[in-house]
Amino acid sequence: MASARAQEVAELLWEIKRAGKLGAFTTVARKAGFSPGANGRTIQTVLKTVRRDWPHLQWWRVFPDDGLIEKDCEQAQLAAENGFEFADEADDKVKVVDFNEHVMVWEEEASEDKTDEEE
Repeated sequence: MASARAQEVAELLWEIKRAGKLGAFTTVARKAGFSPGANGRTIQTVLKTVRRDWPHLQWWRVFPDDGLIEKDCEQAQLAAENGFEFADEADDKVKVVDFNEHVMVWEEEASEDKTDEEE
């Protein structure tokens, strides 16, 4: 049986997919109500559970916060098949072109950012 964390992330993946966006480890984990863990380990474990329990969900849409992933990995291949373009980075890594523009921002995050800017 999937954990509560995995269920929350599964729902967020559906929102991210519907918006045609990507997610970042920290943003998705916090939106789901937990810390992403050291180097994103907790969110990566949760994504493995999501992938196992809900294989139809697009788990590959959640990236490390810096957007860097291994070149030619399954995640890069699936993202490319869905129209995301990559630029080569150092050490056999790639990054989605304009990564930050593709990352999902939820309404309450946007309003929190405005409040922070106004203060």
